[in-house]
Formats: sequence, C-alpha cells, structure tokens
Amino acid sequence: MTKTRQDGDTEDAKGRAKRSYNSPLREQQSRETRDRIVAAGAELVHEFHAWDWTNLTARAVGERAGVSERTVQRYFPTELQLRDAVLQRLVDESGVNLDALELGDFSGVIESMFTYLSSFAIKPETVADPSFASMDKYRRDMLLGAVERAMPDWQAEDRTSVAAMLDIFWNPLLYERLVEAWDMSPDQAVKVITWLVRLVEEAAYDNRHP
Repeated sequence: MTKTRQDGDTEDAKGRAKRSYNSPLREQQSRETRDRIVAAGAELVHEFHAWDWTNLTARAVGERAGVSERTVQRYFPTELQLRDAVLQRLVDESGVNLDALELGDFSGVIESMFTYLSSFAIKPETVADPSFASMDKYRRDMLLGAVERAMPDWQAEDRTSVAAMLDIFWNPLLYERLVEAWDMSPDQAVKVITWLVRLVEEAAYDNRHP
C-alpha cells in the first residue's frame, strides 16, 4: 500500500519514499536521451554520400547514439517521425529561419543554406551514360564560349559563374519543379525561366559581376 506525499512522491507501507515516475530528474534524462538520438541521426546524415535517408533507421541511429533500437522506437514509433525530428535538427543547425522571411533577406538565406550544405559529405551525381555525358560537356562548353565572347574582359571565374547559372536554368528539373510543386501551367513555367535567363543576361551586359 502506498500514499502520496505533499512533494508528489509516494511512500510505501513502511514510510519509505518512492520516486515518482514523472520526477524532474527522469524527465531531464528523457529529454537528454531524445536529444542524443536526434543528434546521432543528424551526424549520420552529415556522413551520407547522397540525399537518400533509407539508411536513417532506428537501429543505425541507436548504434550511433549508444542506445538500443527499442529505445529509439520508444521516442519515435515510426521512422518518419525520426526523420522529421532529424530534419528539424538540421534546419536548426543551418541557422536558416523562414518564419519571417522578407524578399530582401532571401539572398542571405540562400548563402547560409548552401554554406551549411557544404559541410555534408554528399557527392554530386555524375552523368553515367557516355552519350549524355558527352552532350552535357558540349552544352557547358557552348555556354561558356558564349559568355566569354560577350564578356571578354571579365575574370574567368565570373564568366564561369554566369555560364553555370544559365546551365541551371536549362535543367529540366527546374521546369518540373515549377509545374509540379508550384502548380504552374507549362506556359507559365517557360515564361518564368525565360525571365530569369534574361535577368542574368541583363546583369552581365550591365557589367554587374556575380
């Protein structure tokens, strides 16, 4: 038989204090364990060589955190919940805050984001098919040549930067992103991409360097 004391703990029949299950110490230990699990997940993602989180499992995270797989699952019953928590940790680490984003802040946000991404071990995907690799090189050479002819007095680094940006706008993934994620019509997507290309062209002709 037990009875509750004024401090929230309980006593057994002999008057011996028993620790409450929800004691402050236990809650602190629980928070620390959860934080260690999430931090371990973030460490693993930093080591991944591709944006493929299939290896971010409860077992892998538990091994890195020094806890059992069952302990991880107690805090995160599904791997989706685990990945969401890890992703939020990465967002917090990046220092990027989109809650009060203003248009004039976006360039700084982009700089911070890509600076942070450079700390990952992610390796860019390469074009494996020889035919596509050859066409990719041809496209880059033609773009760089066009920029070099238009801006012969620019430093090679700046010319390469402009050509690279134009190459990105050429990427079909940009078009697909606009149509699928932003629900644009094909005509609107083409209009936006063309607008971006013209902005880069105008900046270059106005001698505004990257």
